[in-house]
Amino acid sequence: MERLKKLLIIGFVWPEPNSSAAGGRMMQLISIFQENNFKITFASPALDSEFMVDLSAFGVEKKAIELNNSSFDDFVKELGPEVVLFDRFMIEEQFGWRVTENCPKAIRILDTEDLHCLRTARQKAFKENRNFELLDLLSEEVAKREIASILRCDVSLIISEFEMNILKDVFKINEELLFYLPFLVDEMKEEELLKLPAFEERKNFVFIGNFLHEPNWNTVQHLKEAIWPSIKKDFPEAVLEVYGAYPSQKVLQLHQPKNGFFIKGRAEDANEVVKNARVVLAPICFGAGLKGKLLEAMQCGTPSVTTTIGSEAMHNNLSWNGFIEDNPEEFSKKAIALYQDEKLWKQAQKNGIAIINECYQKSNYSVQLILLVNSLLIDSESHRLHNFMGNLLQHHAFKSTMYMSKWIEAKNKN
Repeated sequence: MERLKKLLIIGFVWPEPNSSAAGGRMMQLISIFQENNFKITFASPALDSEFMVDLSAFGVEKKAIELNNSSFDDFVKELGPEVVLFDRFMIEEQFGWRVTENCPKAIRILDTEDLHCLRTARQKAFKENRNFELLDLLSEEVAKREIASILRCDVSLIISEFEMNILKDVFKINEELLFYLPFLVDEMKEEELLKLPAFEERKNFVFIGNFLHEPNWNTVQHLKEAIWPSIKKDFPEAVLEVYGAYPSQKVLQLHQPKNGFFIKGRAEDANEVVKNARVVLAPICFGAGLKGKLLEAMQCGTPSVTTTIGSEAMHNNLSWNGFIEDNPEEFSKKAIALYQDEKLWKQAQKNGIAIINECYQKSNYSVQLILLVNSLLIDSESHRLHNFMGNLLQHHAFKSTMYMSKWIEAKNKN
């Protein structure tokens, strides 16, 4: 029997698969590694949350760690992981140098989640009421940190092909340092639609998204101000239900039952909510990565109306499971048409299945990921030798995060 290999995942937060797409993706990664003979320890400096997953139920060891504390050095040295996966670049900044010092042979993987610099630059352009340009990324402060983190790691998991192209074309990152890994789901057959609620059994428009994520809050604002008045004007009986974890007071204040606009807060079962809605509305104005809510809509047989940003890199130019529309007036018309026209609605459902089966098949990507990790375990020296910029950033002269952390730790002791 093959020996279990040790994987240490260092999480930005504890996984909450029912609260965010990021939590769902993390559980997908855990599943892939467990299926391929890895024993997993999940460590995080985050506080426990009410809705975090019970990692022990999935056979994963849970470990609380501290920022700017050398106790992590003892922990990681004793654990001796062969592979370390950092959840977002901020975690690699904090713990990457400690892993390198204490477990120099461990393979370092960065799960970017999405490109934070892309999301930030788009958000700035949106707030300044101007068009986003790819060159904006080169002056984005967070890009310098994020790209440095990618270069320091042996490989980074990139969720979007659009972002793969940005990293290669704009930032000139060597393709050998990148691995395209979208959301991963099982194949879906058209017959499965028959098990889902039918057109006439469903009601209402729905939006769902974690409100700790700025693009989601902005989307709900945009729905309320620019799109819902137009929908209500042409379809007075329309109802929109807005679900999402961690709604702030400013979100709750948008609740307006008389206008058919309901803020529902956290969904106990997001899948059930989407499955029983007739149409998902997601007029996303800025963001990055892939939109888990839109893939979930396809899996639930629920057509959606979204924007170019919302659908970015999600459908390989296949017909969308509904409509892609940036103009608020047209968005509203398409939403009503999709809600009222059963034939149009059923075709949109089928489009969603085609997208799932072409773009998100777990079997298409998980095998390649494990092959890559195993090849790095066999010959990391050659891989690292050719990553000169990464080696440069590992040099002590460039380790500002390390010295800052040591200074904070010393200060805390005093």
